[in-house]
Amino acid sequence: MAVNSVEFRNPYRPGAGHMPPYLAGREGEYEEFERLLGQEEILENLVVTGLRGVGKTVLLETFKPRAIEEGWLWASADLSESASISETALAQRLLADLALIGSSATVPNPVRDQAVGFAAPDRPDEVPLTHDVLVGVYDRTPGLTADKIKATLEFAWEHLRSQGQHKVIFAYDEAQNLSDHAEKDQFPLSVLLDVFQSIQRKGIPFMLVLAGLPTLFPKLVDARTFAERMFRVMALEKLSPDQSREAILKPIEVAGCPVTLTPESVQVIVLESSGYPYFIQFICREVYDVFIRQHADEEAKSVPIEAIQHKLDADFFAGRWARITDRQRELLWVVAHLDHADEEFTIQELKEAATGLLVKAFSSSHANQILASLAERGMIYKNRQGRYSFAVPLLGRFIIRTYRPPGAKQEAEGEPTAFHEN
Repeated sequence: MAVNSVEFRNPYRPGAGHMPPYLAGREGEYEEFERLLGQEEILENLVVTGLRGVGKTVLLETFKPRAIEEGWLWASADLSESASISETALAQRLLADLALIGSSATVPNPVRDQAVGFAAPDRPDEVPLTHDVLVGVYDRTPGLTADKIKATLEFAWEHLRSQGQHKVIFAYDEAQNLSDHAEKDQFPLSVLLDVFQSIQRKGIPFMLVLAGLPTLFPKLVDARTFAERMFRVMALEKLSPDQSREAILKPIEVAGCPVTLTPESVQVIVLESSGYPYFIQFICREVYDVFIRQHADEEAKSVPIEAIQHKLDADFFAGRWARITDRQRELLWVVAHLDHADEEFTIQELKEAATGLLVKAFSSSHANQILASLAERGMIYKNRQGRYSFAVPLLGRFIIRTYRPPGAKQEAEGEPTAFHEN
């Protein structure tokens, strides 16, 4: 039977932050967020952390309507590296976001009594709480950047509160980009923490919600030790097999698709996605397209794992892999051969494995330098206990599948494989 491709559109949506048709397995996170929304005095802010592809951005987007329903205003943006250049850049980011949600409130006209010549036009008693008004308060406040930001936020809160809108969430994705720069005497991350701790101690219900890679929370604590008590950390893990099946099957059910996945096909997708929401969406989208064509041609349906593997390599991994050096690739190849490559490892474990795998192994200092460089490129991250992990999910599988360094002594036995057909 032919299938109308317009009527039956692919329900899966892989992409950076694209909302999936069904969000599975995050009930606990929603309960915790609802608890934080119940705070009248902000004692806990929120950090959402996890690897790329685990669903941080999507979860953040689904938090927004829940917060608004509970009476919160929501100011949000992605924190680009430009916002971390200086304290002034951070201030500009906060004021721009606050202006977007505060424009419905009004404040006394700051130029109401300023006459110009003998025929000054009538000026309204009140004006919207615009960006220009906020910048005016910021510029008129003496002191350091932190003092200026505090005064501006307090000014905005007074007028929002008087009009029944006093609770605000400042939500920032990619927050791991925010850093202090001691060499330039610029401390935007420390300023952000100082400002929100100060206004929250005054009872102002402005809450921070930050999302980012696992490096985020250690950076917060390194900047200000009180950050450990200031934030509730929500570490997103990959989905369980049951949750993965739900994420695979629910979109087909809701969309009324003309074809269904067999239990065997579902199991293949569960295994190869390893529970990461992005990979579930990616694989399912490709499988769905193939199944629709096979359905139209009345062919026997099968999951084209090898073809999907090559497309995933090109779309997700290849760009990151191309940006690193040969020696960095050798080190990551060694990591991929560790028994617990998808978990955590130490430099000592890396050194011992490299001795058996490479003609030219790594000294501790050299390995440390390479790992630091890979962390800057978003390939590796280091936790507070000094252990390292891949920052990109399933990277080890990709490396074993596609790369063997010239300096390898031998092929490792029992190499992991990324895709295997049932």
